[in-house]
Amino acid sequence: MRKLTVLALVLCLNNQLYSQIATNSKNYFVAKEFNKEIALFNAKSFLFKNVLNTKESVDKFEVITLASTNSGELTTLLYKSDTKQKEGIILGFYGNYWNAAGVLYQGYAFKNLDKENALKFLNKIEESIEKNYKFLKENNDNNNITFMYDDMHVLIWTVSGSYSIRIFWDGFDSTWEKTAYEKSKRRFEKALK
Repeated sequence: MRKLTVLALVLCLNNQLYSQIATNSKNYFVAKEFNKEIALFNAKSFLFKNVLNTKESVDKFEVITLASTNSGELTTLLYKSDTKQKEGIILGFYGNYWNAAGVLYQGYAFKNLDKENALKFLNKIEESIEKNYKFLKENNDNNNITFMYDDMHVLIWTVSGSYSIRIFWDGFDSTWEKTAYEKSKRRFEKALK
């Protein structure tokens, strides 16, 4: 009987360690795979609460997943609200965190870039790569370029003839592969037409 009681107590304590928690601007949940569906699900809440500031009136909006990195660390979403006359990109950052007990959690947070800032950000990346292409290709993986945009630090380097973009923001460190970046930029520009 005593063994059964101890086992039940251990299981109860263990379940408490795995419960969902939220701290500051980041959200944490028990580790599971990153994916576009989770990003879209969570981004909708961020969008209507923090970007559209929905109140009592009914607001209409669109959210389209532009692209997700292979790792799922960074997802880009296009949003548009004719009601609020707002459109732009939401960057969904996902990453791993450990609590004091050593339990692995995944955290996420969103960064809003309105249409004008989204275009400036994407164009700054594009222009930086174009202007420094020769330097980046000279010494694969050793030559890097970096800049800040708003409160994001951006690092770009080449690997095997392709480039990768690393974005550091609010404690997140996410890599944006060339394919995902180009797909996001292309789809965003197409949606603006």
